[in-house]
Amino acid sequence: MNTELYRLVYLSQNNIAGDGDALHKEISQILRAARENNLKNEITGALMFNSEYFAQVLEGPHHQVESLFDRIQCDERHSGMTMLGFTAIESRSFPEWAMAYIGEESNLSDRFFMIAEETNFDLDNVSGDIVVETLLARLQQSTETSGEHKAA
Repeated sequence: MNTELYRLVYLSQNNIAGDGDALHKEISQILRAARENNLKNEITGALMFNSEYFAQVLEGPHHQVESLFDRIQCDERHSGMTMLGFTAIESRSFPEWAMAYIGEESNLSDRFFMIAEETNFDLDNVSGDIVVETLLARLQQSTETSGEHKAA
């Protein structure tokens, strides 16, 4: 059995309808299920969401990450999925996070826009590295601002 670690990064467009409360409730359900299932499957990662787009990083054993991504692609809550990378890695970037979450922040939309602008608004030019770096920086900033580490 292959226990080598892999990282998969993707972007997709949000299809969740409703107002802010409905959206928040749906995202909370997604995170609750992801965290529970990821712990069981040795998957770590992070999700970034800004009401229009999802950006997600998944890390873990090849088969588990691949299987999870197959299920995610069938989820009707998003569309226009673009895989930015699926590569072997030496170590996890999000080792203590079953599923970290960055969202509902006023400047998050700006960061998604900056990612798009950096790539001339061409999703084919967005790299998984940009998404990973953005998530790590935002998590670091959130930890420093709150003064605590979110063990989620």
